Amino acid sequence: MWPRPHPLAENRRAPYFRLHVPEYRAHKALLLMASIQLDSTLVLSLLFVLSCFAVIRSLWSGRKDSSRVLPPSHPTLPIIGNLHQLGRGILHRKLQVLAQQHGSLFLLRLGTVPTLVVTSASMAEEVLKNQDHIFCGRPQQHTARGLMYDCRDVGFSPYGERWRQLRRIAVVHLLSVKRVDSFRVLREEEPASLVGRIRTASSPESTGAKQRAVNLSHLIVSLTYTVVSRAAFGNKLGGMDTQVFRETATEVFDLLETIAVSDMFPRLWWVDWLMGLDARTKRTAKKLDGVLERALQEHEKSSGSNNGKSGDLLDDLLSVVKEGGEGLKLDRVDVKGLIFDLFIAGVDTTSKAIEWAMAELIKNPREMAKLQDEPERFMHHAIDYNGKDFRFIPFSAGRRGCPGIVFATRLAELALANLMYHFDWELPEGQDVESFEVVESSGLSPALKFPLILVAKPLQE
Repeated sequence: MWPRPHPLAENRRAPYFRLHVPEYRAHKALLLMASIQLDSTLVLSLLFVLSCFAVIRSLWSGRKDSSRVLPPSHPTLPIIGNLHQLGRGILHRKLQVLAQQHGSLFLLRLGTVPTLVVTSASMAEEVLKNQDHIFCGRPQQHTARGLMYDCRDVGFSPYGERWRQLRRIAVVHLLSVKRVDSFRVLREEEPASLVGRIRTASSPESTGAKQRAVNLSHLIVSLTYTVVSRAAFGNKLGGMDTQVFRETATEVFDLLETIAVSDMFPRLWWVDWLMGLDARTKRTAKKLDGVLERALQEHEKSSGSNNGKSGDLLDDLLSVVKEGGEGLKLDRVDVKGLIFDLFIAGVDTTSKAIEWAMAELIKNPREMAKLQDEPERFMHHAIDYNGKDFRFIPFSAGRRGCPGIVFATRLAELALANLMYHFDWELPEGQDVESFEVVESSGLSPALKFPLILVAKPLQE
């Protein structure tokens, strides 16, 4: 019995996502995927004082667009558009409220950027399947350009022939079923190690004492980080301590969730420099590139010394470069961009999926018992999460669908199976299921707002 999907999916609504709409110049739609982390009062005040001329320009633009038939839209304010309706907080919840007012397709204006929002499964199918060739572009936000080598990676690269070749390399050489199968030993070793760490951390401090609670969220992140980093880099991080590398990756996540003023007001690019966002992005990018460059050099030195054994994904990429790159001329920047894409996409999202599943099982103890007993080992009706059932698209769909679905699902399934097989999970003393709240955070991929602190009681084996 699988844990229930995210609450929004339960309502038979597709997960909220934002799309590139050339007709409305919505080239920055990724803005809706992240929370605005700048001080809104300071920024808006600065914009009002220094950019009053934009009011006239916006009114003039509105007159020119009056002949177009546009989707429903909430009334906008001069200069800032609909930004005041988003602000801080859980963004997808605010979009849900707007969808209830305007329907499954509506238009927002984020500063000077028109943005189309799609919120229903039927409309998602139309956009991601029937009209996918129109909507498969992807915005290139300011921090992504600064971090990801001017968006030369597969995740943020513009749609076109170069992107198709990069994706082909990722799918055929890095994330194919055969290649994922080659990491079976790795996937078995690390969950077994996780079980051992849980046993140690939860053991009573003295004879007769109760089991200690463990921070399961932290342990799950550690698991996915170790599996993905070993698969991508092996043990060859160029002498860089894994904790330092993990901290660098965390900085990257934070910056990708930060909205730049220039994303909403391109003419005000200098505000990002004034507020220190450019300097912070450059520092993190330099640190990141240093880590990847050292790892690359270490792999180049040890090339051919695997004694016939399957190497890691960075070895695979270097082989593709050496052999000609499937007709695409790759350089070191392309290699670093591709390998880091795999890392940031694999660690964060996979760990959060496991964490959500555990939270839902704790909230529904009967379902947990069924899962541990296995009479519902398989559901009566399969749930298609490969991008065909648009009520539930955790890996998206269409041309931009995630190529790492096989790697992620196998790791998540094995991790959950080990957690359920070896332990019975309970809330710490003093908490009950009724008071346990499953609250999501905001961000690129919402996680639990608070760490999952649970008591693991070993099952008889």
